[in-house]
Amino acid sequence: MRSRHRVWAYGDHVNTDVIFPGKYTYSVQHDPAALSRHALEDLDPSFASGVQPGDVIVAGRNWGNGSSREQAVTCLLACGLRAVIAESFARIYFRNAINNGLLALACPGVAELAQSGSELSLDLDAGELVLAGETLHFTPLPPSVRHIVAAGGLIASLKAARGQ
Repeated sequence: MRSRHRVWAYGDHVNTDVIFPGKYTYSVQHDPAALSRHALEDLDPSFASGVQPGDVIVAGRNWGNGSSREQAVTCLLACGLRAVIAESFARIYFRNAINNGLLALACPGVAELAQSGSELSLDLDAGELVLAGETLHFTPLPPSVRHIVAAGGLIASLKAARGQ
């Protein structure tokens, strides 16, 4: 099943301190509204006020490198972001994304087609996206990972499995 999303495009090596500035790490860690206000504020001051539920970020290589701070994921979730689709991810960021329920997809060639404001069509089952008239393929996430994301993260997934 295809879904449509508005794109926010960014480049290579966007690190966790750019996604969520470290100076806020301990002051707003449990406040979703405050987390969302500071998302990408140093890279794109229009992001936090302009992002809409269901939007996606399309990025270059090594998205989320740097520290292991979870706020670099949770601030995007607090904004209502649907997914980050990148050429590649820093390993810890990718794991934090899945653990917190943010869809993270690696798709070669996606960054060169992306423009902020454009529309992307996504088919998770087929491992296919359409952007700028081009069809790109990515390795679909395994069912277990898709289940974790759909449940809202690893903890929510485990609670659901236990009937809690």
